[in-house]
Amino acid sequence: MSDPGHPSPGPAAAGTLAMLRRAVDLTDALSRWLIVAAMAAMTLLISAQVFHRYVLSSSIDAADELSRLFFVWSIFLAIPHGIRRGVHVGIDIVLRLMPGQAQDLLQRASALAGLLLMAVVFVTALGAAADKWGELMPTLPVTAALYYIPVCICALHSALHLLLFALGGPEIWGDDAWKETAS
Repeated sequence: MSDPGHPSPGPAAAGTLAMLRRAVDLTDALSRWLIVAAMAAMTLLISAQVFHRYVLSSSIDAADELSRLFFVWSIFLAIPHGIRRGVHVGIDIVLRLMPGQAQDLLQRASALAGLLLMAVVFVTALGAAADKWGELMPTLPVTAALYYIPVCICALHSALHLLLFALGGPEIWGDDAWKETAS
């Protein structure tokens, strides 16, 4: 996990990083299952809606709204997985020209900036969810805030990934995901 250009963290910091890494791994595993469930529910609901519409000449009233809700949840739950693998959109032409230690520092600074952005997104989405809490969806007797809750979850989950990356650097995952995308 370390090389001569990147000093190893002390034992206490390494233990904290390992504990944070385990927490993020567990969060990732849970969110993967939630993504699978949301995508499966969306697929089944749309299939049922097509069957009802074209075979039974009827419709499921809440199908559009529910399928949209499942889609929103699956997308926002998946974003942190892209952050973990370093597959988010980025322009790295200048980064690639830098020496290894400068690349590491710039990537960590970028992760800290992303962490700050996720804090802003979380606070904003939390405010939007609070504003929408009393509003019901048009076809379902549930709060419209359900569209904003996955944004809050995404921001927190993404912030964990970015914090871990800022503290542990590109080697934190051990699978060289960030190095693969930069080459």
